[in-house]
Amino acid sequence: MSARMHEGPLDCAWLLADPGAQLAQSDVRIGLEDGCIRSIAPLAEEAVAGTGTPRLLALPALTNAHDHARTFRSATLGAFGQPLEGWLPFLGVVPGMDPYLCAATSFARSVRHGVANLMVHYTRVQGGMAYVDEARAVARAARDVGVRIGFAIAMRDRHGIAYCDDASVLAALRPGIRHAVAERLAVKPVAPAQQLALVDEVARMVEEDGHGGHATVQYGPTAVQWCSTPLLEAIAQASADTGRPVHMHLLETRYQRDWADANHPGGIVRFLDDIGLLGPRLTLAHCAWARPEELALIGERGATIAVNTSSNLGLKSGIAPVPEMLRHGCRVAMGLDGMAFDEDDDALREMRLAYSLHRGWGYDTTMTRDQLWAFAACNGPRSVRGGLAGGGSIVPGAAADLVLLDWDALDDDALFAETDPLDLLLARGNGSHIAKVLVGGRVVVDAGRVQGIDEPALRAELLARMRGALAADAAGALSWRGTVKALAEDLGPFYRRGRMGGCCG
Repeated sequence: MSARMHEGPLDCAWLLADPGAQLAQSDVRIGLEDGCIRSIAPLAEEAVAGTGTPRLLALPALTNAHDHARTFRSATLGAFGQPLEGWLPFLGVVPGMDPYLCAATSFARSVRHGVANLMVHYTRVQGGMAYVDEARAVARAARDVGVRIGFAIAMRDRHGIAYCDDASVLAALRPGIRHAVAERLAVKPVAPAQQLALVDEVARMVEEDGHGGHATVQYGPTAVQWCSTPLLEAIAQASADTGRPVHMHLLETRYQRDWADANHPGGIVRFLDDIGLLGPRLTLAHCAWARPEELALIGERGATIAVNTSSNLGLKSGIAPVPEMLRHGCRVAMGLDGMAFDEDDDALREMRLAYSLHRGWGYDTTMTRDQLWAFAACNGPRSVRGGLAGGGSIVPGAAADLVLLDWDALDDDALFAETDPLDLLLARGNGSHIAKVLVGGRVVVDAGRVQGIDEPALRAELLARMRGALAADAAGALSWRGTVKALAEDLGPFYRRGRMGGCCG
């Protein structure tokens, strides 16, 4: 299987070329050439009459500016309802699998739901092969699926279990699980120079293997609480020297807010600025607990914030202050974080949920529609691809990154001809309405099926392998899953004590 270049023009009932900034255009023909938009023109009358094929609504493809390429979802792993701190250990209750299978099935789910550019903060290494070979498999999966990715190598060197030294956390756990937790989760520090060298090695592989057109290698410090100052300083210097982007979490939960206040009394965002990390090459995921003065500095320095609405709700982390971010001129992009509301990576529904939360109450407007579209499509490519990467509008010369919706399915109860297509999209649009997805002019999704891979077959193979591996080590898997459940229970009082001045604070 392989994605194919779209043949001929696209005839659309409606075009949202720049949603929120331009009015919808009816009966439009989009000409394509060499993977780009060549022309946009009115349809001739005979073409408007139709050929019996579904009428289409064309809009720019979306971007997921923060994700991790996870295949198995939270509820499947037994982690539903956990806050982030108790949820994280559940990601390891299943063994590592073939990285190509894992990445390809994850990417396919994203591109089926309208995503052309996808950030991969690679925090879950599958193992079983050299890291560079695993990264090669992920890049190959992105190529086959037809999505562009940013690949950030996860980097950390402290605090493997919580937000303080591992010994302090272990002492707070029930004795029966301490050894197992220490064996699996206690951090094993790797020198900054060695971690930076791995990023260089992966970057060389990407270029030598010809993946540079669809994969951008980045530094991925996991977060300040998990990275020592020497490591963060080394990353800042390396990014300045190489121009590579940096992708990291910041202030995702209230417990991280408490840690930051206790350990960086001068301000955690000011700390990032002082060491040279805060700038246009940096994307900060979440910032749900950032304060106005911190947002002002982020906006001034030109960093991007990737807001993960459903993830924050699902992990009980809070609601990010997006209107405050916009007021301070922050570049804000949409992330799904592998935690879309229905665990399906539906970027259209994620966009609508974010808009519902942040557009304002009553007659007040705190997020306009053009700001929403910048959030969902325009700002994210810079996080994924680095530099001044553009996207998010359909204009001659732009890359042909398009989502084509079945207009008759979306507008299935039509009464008035003048209904605004953007109204309907924001009221009810979701992945089930998508007819085609084009990335760089290639048809990567057609009639709900990914064209570059056999997604159902790969998913069935992955599930069969995983079930076989779990059955082969049923006792070990059950034991570790029980340990993780106990750990999650013990971490609750640990963090609550931390908020009141315990060791975590």
